[in-house]
Order: sequence, then structure tokens, then C-alpha cells
Amino acid sequence: MSPSSPHDPAQNALKPLGYKIFLDRYALKDGPKTTLKVGDTVVVCVDLKTGQREIGEAVALHEGQVSVKLRDGQVVERAIEHVDKPLETHPSQMMARVAQGVAAVEAETVREEWAARFRWLLDGWKFVPGGRILTGAGTDQNLTFYNCYVIPSPHDSREGIMRTLTQMTEIMSRGGGVGINLSSLRPHHAYVRGVNGRSSGSVSWGGLYSFVTGLIEQGGSRRGALMLILNVWHPDIFEFINSKREMGKITNANISVGITDDFMEAVRADAPWDLIFPDTTYPDYNETWDGNLSRWLADGKPVIVHKTVRAREIWNNIIESAWASAEPGIFFVDRYNKMSNSWYYAPILCTNPCGEQGLPAWGVCNLGAINLSRFVKEGSVDWEALRTAVRYAVRFLDDVIDSTPYFFEENRRQQLAERRVGLGTMGLAEMLIRLKIRYGSEACADFLDRLYRFIATEAYLASADYAAEKGPFPMFDAEKYLQSGFMQAMPDEVRRAVQEKGIRNVTLLTQAPTGTTGTMVGTSTGIEPYYFWEWERKGR
Repeated sequence: MSPSSPHDPAQNALKPLGYKIFLDRYALKDGPKTTLKVGDTVVVCVDLKTGQREIGEAVALHEGQVSVKLRDGQVVERAIEHVDKPLETHPSQMMARVAQGVAAVEAETVREEWAARFRWLLDGWKFVPGGRILTGAGTDQNLTFYNCYVIPSPHDSREGIMRTLTQMTEIMSRGGGVGINLSSLRPHHAYVRGVNGRSSGSVSWGGLYSFVTGLIEQGGSRRGALMLILNVWHPDIFEFINSKREMGKITNANISVGITDDFMEAVRADAPWDLIFPDTTYPDYNETWDGNLSRWLADGKPVIVHKTVRAREIWNNIIESAWASAEPGIFFVDRYNKMSNSWYYAPILCTNPCGEQGLPAWGVCNLGAINLSRFVKEGSVDWEALRTAVRYAVRFLDDVIDSTPYFFEENRRQQLAERRVGLGTMGLAEMLIRLKIRYGSEACADFLDRLYRFIATEAYLASADYAAEKGPFPMFDAEKYLQSGFMQAMPDEVRRAVQEKGIRNVTLLTQAPTGTTGTMVGTSTGIEPYYFWEWERKGR
């Protein structure tokens, strides 16, 4: 099908689970429910404790109550606030809305052309944008199109901690997940001037952020999502590593340890490791400390060694806790910044809640995934269709930057300065099955090298072409940009294109898990294999 071909709604049909996800998460809703009537398809909360939701038909309305007949024939009665009426009941309606909504920022002379291209891209689920884009694009709802954000580390004060809480709450309430690096907060038992008391520590404040996350329902469709990170030099690191094993300490957040290169060298050498924190009595501590220990030390400012341990003691504790509770993850902060394309103006501070993208303060995840399973034709990869899809997807995500509402000026300023894009994939395992390549085999490894090199190359070449048309991202500096670890590993043709044309987006690629969107369209999620051929999934 070409971008000018007629749309076939059948290619966008979903299986029952996928259809439920579509109606619940992404279909446009009648928020006030002024149009709700008997016979309408609705999504109803059937278990008020767990939040489990099901599809049904409204069979009676009376005094703020709705009787809903579920698909299994059961009739439940719920208050109207526990019932949603989708205004879109077929995915093709959503696709038309999203394609038009995102293309609306294009110049008038090419707007309809790009809307048609975006619709081709969406049809048949060849490309699946991040869930926030599906929910918000083309609507008048004041919801972010970005799945996730990283906000600055909290200022080490009561006011700063509460300010971060406010920022987090505002973002989550509008549909975004949040990442916070807690390393700026003084450790447990540290002295607090002015109140003649002791600090409860970084982990306790992380617990507060976690607790509030559990109270928030994002955009009416899902709970809040939070990533907390603590760097490995922080005196609270043992308490943080074990926090998921202690009932009630941190329950509504993912956690990761920020790992530095010198720590890994100490682990390898079985060397001692100092747990340190800046001297909080230093005259300009309150004005200059922001969690960046490297800069603090480079400026010759004092630190206090709170404890010295064997580096392997921390490392082994991380491993044991991850085995026992599946967390913490590890975040190689130095490695990130050596590879990052934004190394010269915006250091990577934290990851988003799912951990697929390291971001600077006020950075955002702008996500979408190519559905690889749709690019197998007669037992071979349709490379030309894949090339077209990658290039259109880069344009789509670049337009999202100019389409989405921004709730903090800092987010708007940061994203418009760097135009960060996160194009990834889903359906890899299904593609391999269709190609008769065994997941994990040597042939698979060779094929994946070719496949993802192709996607990366086309994404960066597309962004260079769009820079020639629309201009590079404002913080672009060709000499410095091409010095990043990532760009030094890119093919020569990409480096030449960037040198000659610039580049529209500071980053282009992110491999997100695509758990919900991949399940919705009925393919394998992210780059993961199928681990069972049958399983039971319960929604909430």
C-alpha cells in the first residue's frame, strides 16, 4: 500500500485483548459522559480494589448509576465515574486523528501530504507511537505526548524536596512517567542546620515520591510511573539497594544504582571504596550543590568520607538484592555520558521509569516503535518498505515535539533546543519466526547486526535530510557532536551527512519495552523472545 492508497479498516482490527487495551488506554473518551446512552460500548471498572477494567454494553442508566453487560454475559452496576464511554470504537478512527493531529504542525503546503504519509505508516500497525501520543494527539485534552521525563535532582532543602514533588505530581497527572536522581540529598543522620536536627536521608524522601506515585492515575488510564536512582558513592547506598526488600519503604517506583567507571575498577581490583558526600557546612553548599559530584570535586570543594567499604561488598549486595527482589537495576552513568550525543551541553542524569533512555535534567522520552513483523514479505525482509517507514517515523516523532503541550517552561526549552527522538522496534521475535531464524542463534546475531545497523543508518540520514530542510537542532555543534562515542561508531556516510547538512535531532534511537502497545497489536514486545506460547494476562 502506498501513502495515497485507500485505507482498509480490516488491516487495523485487533484481537480481543488488544481491542480492550485500545478502548481502555488510547481511544478518545467522552470525559463528561454527556453522550452516554443505552446501547453504547463502554469500559467499566469491574474490580474497584485492583482497578481491573472490562468492555461491555450500557444496558440501563439511572440516577448516576450504569448497568453494564459484560462480554461474558454478566451484568454489573457501577457509579458513572467508574464507566468510560469511548468516542472511538475502531483503531482506524484513532489513526486518522493521530495522523492529522501530528501533521498539523507541518507547513500548509505539505501538511496533507505528510498526514497521508503518517496514515500509511500507522495503517496495519507498521509503526506504533508511544501510548501518550496515541491518547493525546489530535485532541483538545491537555495531556503530554511524552511517555516520560527526567527532572532535576531535588535541591537539598525542604523547599527543594517539595518543589520536586510538585513537579513530579504535575507531570504524572498529565500522563508522563518521571525519573529522579536522589544523589543530591544529604544522607541519613546528616546534620541539618537551622532546625538543629538530623536528616532522614535520601531513601526516606524517595519513599515519599514513591508513595505519591501510587496515588496518581495518569490521564485517567494508568497509574503513575517513577524511576529513582542513587549514585554508588552516596552514603545511603546500602539502604537504597535493599529498599525493595523492606516492606513499605519504596513500593511504587523502579530503582537503579548509578555506577561509575572508577567504582567498576575498584570492584575489579577488590579495592576499598569511600562513601562520600559534600561538606554541607561549606559556605556556598546551598547555592551550588546539585548532585554533580564530579564538578564539585573538580572545583576543589570539600567532601566528607562517611564510611569506607570494599567495592565488592556493594557489588555483591546489588547482585543479591536483584536476585531476591528483581531490583535494583544498574545505570552506567559515566558510560552514558561518554557515548551521549548531548555530552557537550547536557549531561545524562537519570533514566526514565522503564530504563530505556538516559536523559538530562528536563529531558523527555519521545517514543515510537517500528513493528518489524509487518516488514516480512514472502519470507524475506522488505527493506525498501522498512526504509520508508523509518524515515517517516523520524519525521512523525520530530513533529510530535512541536505538537505536544508543555507544562513546564524548562521542558519546552530543553526539548526545543535538542529535539530528542526515541525510535525503536517491536515484533522482532515474530519477524524472526517469519524469516525462520532461531532467536539467539549465530545466524540471528548476524541478521540483527544488519537489521539494526540499517535502521540506525536510515534514521540518522533522515534526520540529516530534515535538518537541511528545517534546520538542525539549536544546540548542534558539528565538531563536538561528531566526537560523541556513539557518533564515532556510526558509518562514514552518516558522519558525512551530519557534517554537510547538520542533524535535526540530538538522538534518534531508543529500544523501549513496548509492553502495552506491543501486546495491543498482537506481536512480540520490544526485542524480547516469546517466553511462552500461552499465558494469562489480567488487566487493571
